[in-house]
Amino acid sequence: MNKEDLIEFEEECCHETDVTKLLAEKSAWVRKETLRIHKTCREIRIASCLSDIEIFTVLYYGKILNIRPNDPLWGGRDRFIVSKAHGAVSLYPVLADFGFFDRRELERVCMENSIFGSIPDCRIPGFETINGSLGHGLGVACGIALALKRSGKNANILVLMGDGELNEGSVWEAIMFAAHHRLDNLLLIIDKNEKSMLDYCKNAIDLEPLDEKFKAFNWKTEIVDGHNVRELYYTLKKLKEDRDGQPKVLIANTVKGKGVPRLEADPLCHIKSLEPHEIDEIIGGLDNGCRS
Repeated sequence: MNKEDLIEFEEECCHETDVTKLLAEKSAWVRKETLRIHKTCREIRIASCLSDIEIFTVLYYGKILNIRPNDPLWGGRDRFIVSKAHGAVSLYPVLADFGFFDRRELERVCMENSIFGSIPDCRIPGFETINGSLGHGLGVACGIALALKRSGKNANILVLMGDGELNEGSVWEAIMFAAHHRLDNLLLIIDKNEKSMLDYCKNAIDLEPLDEKFKAFNWKTEIVDGHNVRELYYTLKKLKEDRDGQPKVLIANTVKGKGVPRLEADPLCHIKSLEPHEIDEIIGGLDNGCRS
């Protein structure tokens, strides 16, 4: 390795270390903030909100998304649709941190006259669509992706779905549509935590091997550990840059209720809430972990 190559290699290593450290720190902060919101907003689906935190963190703090927080409707932005909207309260702290809205709004989630509910909608700066009814986000994204391509815009559209949503027939119609129209500006992320509302996903409809199904529909397919920020960062970055005529899917293997053992072990955690004293103990444990 010559001197120039060595300098480049060292710069890449330093960058990788800095990015990974930042993403890990921000993920821990978002997890604590999400738990704090749950303390005053008991109705949020906390287990679903805990499984996708690293995904949100990498998309925003890793600068995967091309956005302008001071101009949320900027025409050249990447669009991000959170189809599993019940798991999107954990995006509130991220958007507040980026300046989409005042961070004091995090104290008013689910309160009277607040626009911040347990299911987000597009009144909130930074949210593109309303997705309380599952299975629609990918179809909407396909329409936007096609419109962007036909108008000559280089923006991307990213979608986050839960694996339970894949039981909806409309999702597979959208998957076929995207492949037929070669929507290579479309990137689907699946929060594959293996649990839906009332049981493990495989006991409702077993879709394994999931990656092979997407490949059969001519989607470029990758699988990562959905809580490993380094894997998420580099894989998302690579997939977003690919423009070879195929829509893209990242299957992120996650744990529902991540960080809360009682929820992680419970097949019914989707509909479970935490008591205030539990939340305090969990946040205390996370704080101790950060200091160790």
